[in-house]
This record gives sequence, structure tokens and C-alpha cells, in this order.
Amino acid sequence: MFSKEESSMGYKELGKDILANVGGSENVSSLAHCATRLRFNLKDDSKADESAIRNLKGVVGVVNQGGQFQVIIGGDVKFVFAEIDKLGDFSASKESSSEANNKGIVSKVLDTIAGIFVPIVPALTGAGMLKALLALLVMLEWMTPESQTYQFLNFIGDAAFYFLPVLLASSAAKKFGCNQYIAITLGAILLHPTFTAMIAGARETGESLALFGLPVTLANYGSSVIPIILAIWFMSYIEPIIDKLMPNAVRIFMTPLLTLLIVAPITLIVIGPLGTFLGKGLGSLIEFVNTYASWLVPLLVGAFTPLLVMTGMHYGLIPIGINMLATSGFDTVAGPGMMVSNIAQGGAALAVAFRTKQLSVKQLAVSSGLSAFMGITEPALYGINMRFKKPLIASMVGGGAAGLFIGIMGVGRYAQVAPGILALPSFFGEKGLSNFIYAAIGCAIAFVVGFIASFILGIDEETEEVKEDTSEIPVNIASDNRRL
Repeated sequence: MFSKEESSMGYKELGKDILANVGGSENVSSLAHCATRLRFNLKDDSKADESAIRNLKGVVGVVNQGGQFQVIIGGDVKFVFAEIDKLGDFSASKESSSEANNKGIVSKVLDTIAGIFVPIVPALTGAGMLKALLALLVMLEWMTPESQTYQFLNFIGDAAFYFLPVLLASSAAKKFGCNQYIAITLGAILLHPTFTAMIAGARETGESLALFGLPVTLANYGSSVIPIILAIWFMSYIEPIIDKLMPNAVRIFMTPLLTLLIVAPITLIVIGPLGTFLGKGLGSLIEFVNTYASWLVPLLVGAFTPLLVMTGMHYGLIPIGINMLATSGFDTVAGPGMMVSNIAQGGAALAVAFRTKQLSVKQLAVSSGLSAFMGITEPALYGINMRFKKPLIASMVGGGAAGLFIGIMGVGRYAQVAPGILALPSFFGEKGLSNFIYAAIGCAIAFVVGFIASFILGIDEETEEVKEDTSEIPVNIASDNRRL
């Protein structure tokens, strides 16, 4: 984006220009970022000048979907975010209830899912890659599960998944606007050694557990997703009521005390079991589909991921994939289909580099194509495939073909990692080498079909109107892939 000499000033100016063109700091309710995008929640979308933002040096594109105004930057988004955040500390801000109520139901759901899951993805990605690496080392017989080194690394990789309720409690509290530390405490309660020991003992003896005379379901909340999210959502209503009723003199200790005394028991007695039931129900539904039409979901995800990304609906796949890993240890829904879709997008973009006559487009096609291989597709999607239309169709054909193959072969991943070529180690697991081989073949199919289809369909040269400085957009292929 910018040279080393001008990078600091460049990020600062870009951040300043973006903020001015979204209506200024007074029009921003909240601001966050993922691997490639600035995600604004604006008070009034009509005040944002999309055209002006699109023409800024360093901006790949703009998407106004799912209740968020998203500015696509690329791998350097965190530096631009930091500069904007200095101007108003938007990362700590929160939407007013009136602004939230102006959103549609779908927008609210997508915004909530993104707000809860996107912040924790880096922790899951790091832990998932470590688990995948361990599986590979064991398969190559370079390490044994009995060794102490393996056992240490194994629990290091397990920690983020086992304590997932704690991670989700923190991000959910921030999203729902309640006390993060009380929320984290609630997540820890579900995993407390005494509670887990009581559950294990009751299962062994066949006895029941009761709190205030009310039955407590013998559920295991390690790696669970839905129970803690429901609990923090419930807490977000209870805590303000208590806080409002408490006199100033005792509010500082009575509000957290009563919040815990009310929310924790209700979570253990009602919300936790309900969330567990919903999680298992979702897992059973997916298992049913995998049993009778294993090809269907990977085909759809592989083909339509570009459209899901454009609308922000791909975030709806994150909790489903995480829930599958938590309940069955094997994700066939989100990871495999999105991986081959990203590879297909990369192949389609690279084909444009061979067809175009313009050097600037050729450079962008190569860099964004490589980025897509690593799991970051926005530069390829908005910079090449969607702009020229036909490469987008080609990428959907390639992703669909590869998705059909991996679905028929029952391919799944064993860890939560970014869906790119570097995710292949996560396909080592209980199914042995065959699962990995089929995943690799799926990637090859996605690339070849996407590339050939894009090359054959070509691009319309007369539509190659590349905005100024587009060729300077960077793609940091080693950046943190946080989408899945």
C-alpha cells in the first residue's frame, strides 16, 4: 500500500479520509476489523460517501451489507484501524438501542454472530494449527502420543477449544454491552473443576444434582458454544435492571453479587441445558444430512461462498463449524467447502492475469490470487472476480465442482483454521492419510476448474477501467487469516 518511508503517514491519512467520508466520528456507533475489512456500524448510512471511499488509494472496495458499512483494505487493515481508533476510540463504543432496532432481523443476527465469533478466531486458528501439526507429526512417526512433549503441546492446543465458553463469554459480553469480567466468570463456572467432578460423579452413581431443590442437567460444557452465548444474552438484560435498582452506596458490590446469584443458577438449571439441547440438535441435523446427502452442503458452500462473503452471511457458518468440532470433532460444513471455494477464487483470478493486456490488472490478479490461496479472498473477489463478472462465475463453478468431490468423499477437517491452502494439515486425523489426500485433490480440482473456466470465459477488455493506484494495493499473504 505504502512504502516503508511513507507507511506511517499513509495509514494516518487513509484512516482520516475514510473517517471523514463515513460521516465523521459523530456518525460512528462502533468500529471493528477482521483480516481485511474495517467494519463500521454507522448511525446514518446515508451520510457515507461510498464513491469517495472507493477511490481512496489503498481501498479495495466497499460493502454495505448485514447492518455494517465495510471498507475492504487488505492485509494492512489493522494499521489503518489503529489510526482511526486514535481519533475516537471507536473499538470500545457501543450501538444505542434505537440504532440497533433500526436493523432488520437478519442484519441483527449476522452482526451479532460476527461480533461474537470474529474476535476469538485468531485464538482458535493458532490452537487449530498446532493440533493439525501434532496430528501430522504423529502420522509421520516423528512424535508419539505417549511422549511428554506431545502431551504438553496437545493440552496447549486443546486449551482454546476446551475453554471456548470463556472466550465466547468475553466477546459476547462486549457485543451485548454487559460486564466482561462477570461474563468471563460465568463461563468459568460452567468449567469449574468442582462442577465437572460433581457431574462425573453423578453420572457414575446414577444420582441427580439439584440447586435450590431444582434439578441440574448433567451436561458437559467444555468446548460448548450455544449455552454461554444464551447466558450472556440473558445477563445483558438482568445486569442493567439490578444496576438501576441499587443505591449508589452499595451498587459497586451488590450489582455483581446479585447478577451472579441470579444468572449463574438460571444458567445451570435452564439456559445451559437448553443450549446443550440446541447444540446437539444442530449436530444431529448435520449428521443426518451427511449420512444421506454428504455431497450437498460442501457443494453449496463451495459454489456460493463468494456470494456469502459479499453479503456477510459466511459468518453464519462459523458457529456451525465450531459446534461440529465440539460435538463430533469433525467439521464437514464450513471448513472444507470454504477452503476449495477460496482456492477456486485464486485460480480464477490468476487466469485473468494470463488474459488481460493491462499491466495493473495483471499485477493485482497475481497478488490477489495468491492471497486467496492463503484464505483471504476479498482482494480477488472485489478487485478482480466481481469486477469482471465472468471470473466470479468461474470461481463458483470451480468451488462447486470441488465441493461436490470432497462431499462425496466425506472430507472434513479436525481443527478450526483459516480456509486456505495452509489449512491442509488440519485434515489429518482419525481417517488417516486418505482424508488429507482427498482434501488436497479437492483443492487441485478447485484450482484447475476455476482457472480453466475463467481462462475460457475471459474478460471484456472494454470493461477494464482500473481506478488510479489500484495496482498499489498490497496483499500480505502472511497476514492473520481470521475469517474462519
